[in-house]
Amino acid sequence: MASAFDAQRGKLPVLGNYRRLPGIVARQMSELGELITDLGHEVFLRAAAQDHEVHTARVIAGFAAAARPTGEAAFALGETAHQLAFLNQTEHLRNRPDAQEAREAAVRVMEDALGAADTALHEAADSLHAASTTVSPPSVRLRAARSRSTTTAPAPQPAPPAATPTAAAPGRIVRGR
Repeated sequence: MASAFDAQRGKLPVLGNYRRLPGIVARQMSELGELITDLGHEVFLRAAAQDHEVHTARVIAGFAAAARPTGEAAFALGETAHQLAFLNQTEHLRNRPDAQEAREAAVRVMEDALGAADTALHEAADSLHAASTTVSPPSVRLRAARSRSTTTAPAPQPAPPAATPTAAAPGRIVRGR
């Protein structure tokens, strides 16, 4: 589930071609709605289960914690769709100074909304990743790989100075390694 939220972040539209954006935003809103439904189902299935495992409450809390930022992301995408509709409705007025200001403001609102959606989806994914590690901690292999990660590895030490070549016999070519 956390990976699905990470994937949604990767699908956030980039402002540019305003004619294509409404379809992209609408599709993403629909996919986000499906994720919200999936979150609800996960909480419901675990809460309704007769035999609760030790970690069930933590799992429910993890899924429930992802609901708020997911709703915020949906709200931000809705705001983006609203501003896109405004740009579409005012396209014929784009050369008028008063309309031009309002249209530029709409673009700024969309930029802010898409940034908020990205932040919210990141928060939801982080919440689900954290919940999954409390229920099923990373394997020894994964922890070892993370410890070798370039982000946590110590800085490389400078190479030792190269040995100076000794004098070669006359007429002999010396090549370094």
